[in-house]
Amino acid sequence: MSANPTIFDRQLLRARQERARALGPETFLLDRTAADLGERLSTVLRRFDRVVDLGTPTDAVRRVLAASGKIGSIVAAEPTADRLGMPLSVAADEEALPFADGALDLVVSALALQFVNDLPGTLIQIRRALKADGLLLAALIGGDSLIELREAFAEAESEIEGGISPRVAPFADVRELGALLQRADFALPVVDRDRLTVRYDSGLSLMRDLRRMGATNILHDRRRTPLKRATLARAAEIYARRFADVDGRVRATFEIVWLAGWAPHESQQKPLKPGSAARRLADALGAKEISTGEKARQ
Repeated sequence: MSANPTIFDRQLLRARQERARALGPETFLLDRTAADLGERLSTVLRRFDRVVDLGTPTDAVRRVLAASGKIGSIVAAEPTADRLGMPLSVAADEEALPFADGALDLVVSALALQFVNDLPGTLIQIRRALKADGLLLAALIGGDSLIELREAFAEAESEIEGGISPRVAPFADVRELGALLQRADFALPVVDRDRLTVRYDSGLSLMRDLRRMGATNILHDRRRTPLKRATLARAAEIYARRFADVDGRVRATFEIVWLAGWAPHESQQKPLKPGSAARRLADALGAKEISTGEKARQ
């Protein structure tokens, strides 16, 4: 039996993503994230010859990378078999990577890794697949996303159904992700976040967009009975009451958390060892040094 808990129903995730493509996907969040990824990569003054786009649901990231002029070949790692007709694609699940150790210069991923059950294991696999001084640059949905929707559904279900069903995924926060990068042996790890507020005509409009993003509930422990119409209507009422602006439109928060880390290489900067400073801090500040136990005079 696996030691890792099953948080997400990944088979259902793929079905929901395919449904979104059939409906006509809503891609504004992915498109924005891809553009931001391109800007972040533009600050790195080097070329990456072998690149993998891991799990990104559209080709938005690959289009941005191809236009950057600093990328060699880009391989799409895509678990859905019927989409493997894309140029340079490979069947791969984010939880079981098929790449050899030290094979890649760059791994990118946009809004996919938040649905991995074993994120620490995936980061370790990515780290192993990178060459020395190779880079991981990924964006995940953060823990403050859709807080408004979470509150509205929690209150509605408590009132009407006598209990709360898990509906919004327990995404990792910034501090946890920084620790995971270090645990996976990435050098120079950086984690930061970007908050985006999107306005909708109603909470129902937001839910329709989430459906077209393939981002509806895929939690393994979700309630399996259909959502009651009364609960949905009540959640929409609560949403409008709590989170509407003066013009009647409602707010929805999306948090994007960015991960960056390098496979270790001897050329990278390293922190100084304790006691190795050539000059005392007190001398640099022009201050008098007070020994341990000595109380400064008032």
